[in-house]
Amino acid sequence: MNRSLRLSPLLALAVSGLVLLPACAQGGSKPDKAEIEKIVEEYILANPEIIERALVALTEKERQAQADATKAAIADSKDALYNHAGDYSIGPADAPITVVEFFDYRCGYCKRSAAWTTKLPETYDGQVRVVFKEYPIFGGISETAALAALSAGRQGKYLELHMAFMNLKSNDELTEEKIDELALKLGLDVQRLRSDMKSDAVKQQLAEMQALGRKLNVGGTPGYFIGDQAVEGANFPKIEEAIRADLEG
Repeated sequence: MNRSLRLSPLLALAVSGLVLLPACAQGGSKPDKAEIEKIVEEYILANPEIIERALVALTEKERQAQADATKAAIADSKDALYNHAGDYSIGPADAPITVVEFFDYRCGYCKRSAAWTTKLPETYDGQVRVVFKEYPIFGGISETAALAALSAGRQGKYLELHMAFMNLKSNDELTEEKIDELALKLGLDVQRLRSDMKSDAVKQQLAEMQALGRKLNVGGTPGYFIGDQAVEGANFPKIEEAIRADLEG
C-alpha cells in the first residue's frame, strides 16, 4: 500500500473529529491543519486496516449502487428486454424463465458459451427460453454479421446462421465472403439477405438492441439477464443460480 495514500474527505473528517474531541472538551487550543494532518497520518500508519475496511465498504457500496441501478433499468425496459416481438429466441414461448444474451460474433467468450446457451431450454426441460440480442461492440465485420443474422431470421434461418458464425474457429474467418458462403450453405437467398441487411427495418432492429444494451450498461460480452439480475461474462454458475432461484421462487 502506498504510504502517501490520501484519506477520503469523509474518513479524514471522522478521524479528525476523534482527535479534536478531547481538546474541545478540555477547552484546549485548537490544533492547526498541519498538526491535524500529522496526527491523522500517524494514526493511519499505525492502524492500516482502517484504509482496507474503508475501501471494502466503498467497493461494496458502489457494487450495491450499480446493482440497484441495473434493477431499475431492467424494470424500466422489461418489455424491450424480455418481450420484444422482433427478437429471435429458442425454447417455449410460455417458459417461466427467460434468459437474454447480448453478444458479439468476434467475442471469444461468446463463442465458447454459445453451445451451452442454446442448450438451456433442453437442460431445464423447457422451463427456460433464450432471447438473442445482437450487440456488436467490436464494430466493423461484427456489425455486418449482426445485420446478416437478423436478415437470415427473415428467411427463418436466424439460429442456423448465428451458430455458424459462433462456430468459426478464428475471428479472421469472419469476412464478407464467409458470410455469403455460410448463408449459401444454409440454403439462404444471398441476394435477398444482402438486400435486407441494407434495409432501414433491419438497421433499426439492430440499433434498438444496441441502444437497449447501452441503457442496461452492458459494457462487454457476453452479457446475460435473468429476471432482475444482470450477469457479466460467461459466468455459468451464477447464471444457473439465478435460473434456479427464479424457478424455486
